Amino acid sequence: MSELAISPLNPAILPAATGNYTHGVQVDGGSRMVFVSGQVPWADEHGSIPDDFEEQCRLVWRNVLAVLAEADLGVRNLVKVTTYLSDREYRAANSKIREEVLGDHASALTIIICDIYAEEWLLEIEAVAVG
Repeated sequence: MSELAISPLNPAILPAATGNYTHGVQVDGGSRMVFVSGQVPWADEHGSIPDDFEEQCRLVWRNVLAVLAEADLGVRNLVKVTTYLSDREYRAANSKIREEVLGDHASALTIIICDIYAEEWLLEIEAVAVG
């Protein structure tokens, strides 16, 4: 198996990618892909859900990272993250927490403002990782 290399793609003709993302990602040497289903803010097997957006966001990231860990992967393996927010008012908090979780790792990123399956869910995150 060749060594995994994840490289950002930021064409000079596009505005600079800010806020912990890259316009595209090139993957060389990966031998497998992991697709993380939309993770929601369930705290436990009983489906308890915090009311606060920041708590929900941290919980959703915990769930995403748990799926990655199950595949022996981590944040550095993320190549694409899609976040669904129930309201624009959560943009800043979402960005702040994403940056805390990802550190200096930048993946391709999409954020969509939309209705979410359950009214009490304030966000949902799905991801693609390579290993």
